[in-house]
Amino acid sequence: MQVKVVSSEQVYEGKAVSLRKELIELPSGKRFTREIVVHSGASAIIPITSKGKVIFVRQYRHPISEYIFEIPAGTLRPGEDPEVCARRELEEETGYVADELLHLLTIYPCPGYSSERLYVYLARGLRRGAQSLEMDEDLSVVELGLEEALESIRRGEIKDAKTIAAILYYYNFVVKCW
Repeated sequence: MQVKVVSSEQVYEGKAVSLRKELIELPSGKRFTREIVVHSGASAIIPITSKGKVIFVRQYRHPISEYIFEIPAGTLRPGEDPEVCARRELEEETGYVADELLHLLTIYPCPGYSSERLYVYLARGLRRGAQSLEMDEDLSVVELGLEEALESIRRGEIKDAKTIAAILYYYNFVVKCW
């Protein structure tokens, strides 16, 4: 027997997310309600310069009322391929275009309440393109050496979960393995 969705109701539909309320029944017969943030998914990019620096964006995030360091990322458009999204967001946010994108991993940032799936790419062979920020984006581009980035994570200066996961993955499974 599988988990059964007894009922499902869309509570809210917005531009970036929608909210669904579902009554779930487990194989044991237990029932409970879950609120699910439905998200179309996103792509995030670890851009590496020819000198080995990582390109970050320092961006204002209103839900936490802070400017934070993040790797560039953006939401998938309906039906969009994650790599196409990664290429678009890299150029829009940083002004760089990548000759090579390599898919590193796919993660679920908040599976307890969100359906978001995040595709993380490594971008190499960077060259200048055209930065094109959206109206609601307030960000600056910052380059850090990998050791600097790791130290910023250790000190709690980089707080964004996708960035921490991506940088630690890159360091442990790409840099150390090559």
